[in-house]
Amino acid sequence: MSSTVMHANHTVAHHDHEHHDTGGNTVFGFWLYLMTDCILFACVFATYAVLVNHTAGGPSGKDIFELPYVLGETALLLVSSCTYGFAMIAAHRGIKGQTLGWLAATFVLGAGFIGMEINEFHHLIAEGFGPDRSAFLSSFFTLVGMHGLHVTAGLVWMIVMMLQVSQRGLTERNNTRLMCLSLFWHFLDIVWICVFTIVYLMGVV
Repeated sequence: MSSTVMHANHTVAHHDHEHHDTGGNTVFGFWLYLMTDCILFACVFATYAVLVNHTAGGPSGKDIFELPYVLGETALLLVSSCTYGFAMIAAHRGIKGQTLGWLAATFVLGAGFIGMEINEFHHLIAEGFGPDRSAFLSSFFTLVGMHGLHVTAGLVWMIVMMLQVSQRGLTERNNTRLMCLSLFWHFLDIVWICVFTIVYLMGVV
């Protein structure tokens, strides 16, 4: 009888260990994805650096960038990283309501950032400064637009996570997924700081 119990306990422990390893492997795998994404962004940054002065007689960054507006965008994304951090703290404590509340706040801030970016693009294109105007503007729209698409993907993922947490609670699997989304969101924050510095700040100075 005791040997059967010991065998059962060993089996449960083995399954728990496997489940834990799977979570660890998921996060590690996601780190690898982020590294490849980092290389992708590095290539686009390099392209922008090469083409930044190829304005073809059109406007340069100094002519079209509105720094106060971009600072507003930056503030939204930075604050959204803080609210996501609070969501992760609540998730680790197992407080479902607070986790969902902070995720919702993060979503609103991220959506605000995307809304401002779309408005900026619309304004530039309406002024005749679209991506077809010069190599500089092509590389600008590509770099900033690619970051915006990543943020949009993050927002879709966030909606999915809010639905899963509300339906299934803060399970180990959901917590692992929230951790991966956290890595993704903070990564996009870091990329945006680089965009803000290299594209906007250096473009205006």
